[in-house]
Amino acid sequence: MVIAGGGKGSRMGGKLPKQYLAVGGQPILVRTIRVFDALKAIDAIVVVAPRAFIARTRSLLTKAGITKVIKIVAGGRDRQSSVRAGLDAFSEPPEFVLVHDAVRPFIRAETVRKVITATKRFGAAGVGVRVTDTIKEGNVKGFYTNTLRRDRLWAVQTPQGFRFSILIAAHNAARKAGFSGTDEASLLERRGIPVRIVEGEHRNVKITTKEDLKIARIRTK
Repeated sequence: MVIAGGGKGSRMGGKLPKQYLAVGGQPILVRTIRVFDALKAIDAIVVVAPRAFIARTRSLLTKAGITKVIKIVAGGRDRQSSVRAGLDAFSEPPEFVLVHDAVRPFIRAETVRKVITATKRFGAAGVGVRVTDTIKEGNVKGFYTNTLRRDRLWAVQTPQGFRFSILIAAHNAARKAGFSGTDEASLLERRGIPVRIVEGEHRNVKITTKEDLKIARIRTK
C-alpha cells in the first residue's frame, strides 16, 4: 500500500509538515501507519514524504516499531505525482494496492478490511460518507442556482483500493492527457471505470486545518 504524505508537505503556519505534528502523544503519520502495519492483509507499505523529511520519517517509524514499511520516497509537486512516486517504488508490482492520506489517523481497521474485500471483488473501491448538509451550486455572481440531490452525494475519504494494473494504466493515461485529478478514483472515472463505494465513518477526518488539529487532539485526550 501507499501512504501519501505530499511533496513539500503542507504546513499549518509552522516549520513542520502537518503529518509530523503530534496527536495523542505521537506524530499523525505514525498514528496513521500503525493501523495498516497491524493488519495481516497488508504485506508492504511505501511511505511518500517530503524530500527534506525522509530521514526524519525513517527515524520516527523505526522508533515506533513499524515493520512493514519497505521504502520511503520523496513526493512530487502535487498529490497525483506523489502517489505515482509511491507506486513506482515497488520493485515487484503487487496485485492490489491501497492509497491512504497520511493525515487521516482515525481510520478503523474494519473499514480498511472492507475496502480490501471490495477491491478484490470489483477491482476498485474507496471509502465515502453520506453528505448530510444540503449542497447547492452557485454562479459567478454569488447566487445559488441549483440544489443537488443529497441522496446521491458522498464525501470521499481514503483508503482507496485498486487492482495495481488498473491504477497504473489510469495514471499513465492521465499523464499523457495532462489531466490532474483530486484523488485516484477520479483517474479511473475519466476512463469510465467504476469505483465501488465503501461506506465509512465521519470520524475518519483529514487533518487539514488548525481547527482539525485542535479537535483531533481533544478526541485523543
